[in-house]
Amino acid sequence: MSDARNIMSNYKLTYFEFAGLAEPLRFLLSYGGIDYKDNRLSQKDWPVFKPQTPLEQVPILEVDGKTLYQSNAIVRFLANKLKLFGSSELEHFEVDAHVETIGDLRSLLFNWTWAETPENKIAKEAEIRKKAAFYLDKLEASVKKNGGYFVGGKLSAADIVFAGFNYVFSYILGNEFLADYPNLKNLVEKVNALPGIKSHIAKRPKTLC
Repeated sequence: MSDARNIMSNYKLTYFEFAGLAEPLRFLLSYGGIDYKDNRLSQKDWPVFKPQTPLEQVPILEVDGKTLYQSNAIVRFLANKLKLFGSSELEHFEVDAHVETIGDLRSLLFNWTWAETPENKIAKEAEIRKKAAFYLDKLEASVKKNGGYFVGGKLSAADIVFAGFNYVFSYILGNEFLADYPNLKNLVEKVNALPGIKSHIAKRPKTLC
């Protein structure tokens, strides 16, 4: 693990009162031992806070007064700082590509769960689960052929991002959604057992998603 404990910057992560898009960022910060303020907004707070953000959306990460936005861009910022982008340009690309693929899966599931009307959600469930299985099959195969991780047989930002989304993916797809994906399941368990992340999981607020 990169020794980020010597970084004296001030970090403040702002998101809503659940895991959602921010949990992979919390995982990265916790893995790196970076002390940060976990600012969780209530729905009541949001209308006042929204205009203060660069794109009227969260998560945002404030670092010494500089506001970082776009969740995958923040992932890249932290991954670079924590040296979680592999050991070569090609590995960097592969890690980044996996982060984007996980993001595609996340967008598919989030849009289906929260953007659809209840009627459309029910009508599209079989289609969405089939599309999700396509991504999960690809990700499972990648972990299987790369020694238990997505890239290069070692921990990277992609592994931590996937494990960070596991909480909300389980809410959407069901707690046993990784039953048919043993390599992904083992990966999540390994990431969750990392000391900083294990500590975060133990103390994080209990939320539905």
